[in-house]
Amino acid sequence: MAIEATGGYLKVGFAGTPEFARTALAAILQAGHAVPLVLSQPDRPAGRGLKLQASPVKQLALAHGLALAQPRSLRLDGKHPDDAAAARAALQAAQLDVMVVAAYGLILPEWVLDKPRLGCLNIHGSLLPRWRGAAPIQRAIEAGDAQTGITIMQMDAGLDTGAMLLTEATPIGPDDTSGTLHDRLAAIGARLVVQALARLQAGPLPGTPQPAAGASYASKIDKSEAAIVWRQPAAVIERRLRAFDPFPGCTAELLGQSVKVWRAHVAPGAGEPGAVLTASDGRLVVACGDGALELTELQWPGGRRVGAREFLQRVAAG
Repeated sequence: MAIEATGGYLKVGFAGTPEFARTALAAILQAGHAVPLVLSQPDRPAGRGLKLQASPVKQLALAHGLALAQPRSLRLDGKHPDDAAAARAALQAAQLDVMVVAAYGLILPEWVLDKPRLGCLNIHGSLLPRWRGAAPIQRAIEAGDAQTGITIMQMDAGLDTGAMLLTEATPIGPDDTSGTLHDRLAAIGARLVVQALARLQAGPLPGTPQPAAGASYASKIDKSEAAIVWRQPAAVIERRLRAFDPFPGCTAELLGQSVKVWRAHVAPGAGEPGAVLTASDGRLVVACGDGALELTELQWPGGRRVGAREFLQRVAAG
C-alpha cells in the first residue's frame, strides 16, 4: 500500500488536543504547509476554579488564525449530530490533501477517514503493534519495556491497526517518567510527521502492514489505579510511580498521612507489605510483597512535592 501526493506544499488538516499534539501542529506550520482546518476537543473545566480552558492545540490554532472546530462528536448518528454535520461541512470546504491526527480524543468514523484526498495519518506514541490504544506511554513504562517510540500510521477503521509509514525508537531510561518520555516522544513525532509530509510531496509513501504478533492494548489510565498495592513487588510499584507521573500519581496512607508518592527506588528490606521499615535520618523505606521501596518524593493533598526528609520532619512536627 502506498499513498501519493502531487507535489508542492500540502493542505493539511489537523486533529489533536493536548501538548503532545500541539508540538506536532507547530512543526507542520513551521514546515510551511497550509492548515485550512484544525479539530480539537471542546474546552474543559480545569484548575482550582474549574474554569473552561482551551486545549494547547486550540491555543496554537487561534494564535495562528487557523479555522477551528470543536465538535463534541463526529458521529452523524450519535448524541450530537449537529456538531458532526458542522464538522463534515467544514472538512468538505477545506478540501484537504491529508489529515494529521495526534491524541485527538475522538474516534474518527469512516466518513472522516475518507474525506482527505490522501486519507489520515496518525502520530502514535509506541512502536506498533505494541500498545495500541489510549495510554501507550504510561503502559510501556509500567510494563518495564526497554524501549518505545513513535509510529506514523495510515489510519483505517480499526483501533491503531493501519499500515506503518515511519517509525523511530527511543530507549526508556530507569529514571524516565511519563512526563519525560512524553516530551521526548512529542518531539520525535513532530519531526517524523514533517518527514512523512515531505515524502508525500515527492511521491508515493509506502506503508507496511502491522504484524499480528506482538500486538497489545494500552487501556486508558483510570484514577482507581492510583492506590499503591504494597503486596506487589517493589520493582512493579516503582515502575507504576514513574508511569503515573504526572497523572494521576500514586496514593498511599503513610505514618497516618494520606499522600501521593512520586519517586522511589528499590531498596533492601523485607517485612509485612505496607509496613514502614525505616522512618529516620531522612529515609523512608516501606516493605513490599517482594523487597522494599525507599520513597524519595511525596506530596500532601493541595501541597507541593517534597523530599522524604521534609516529609518526615513535618510528620514529626504533627
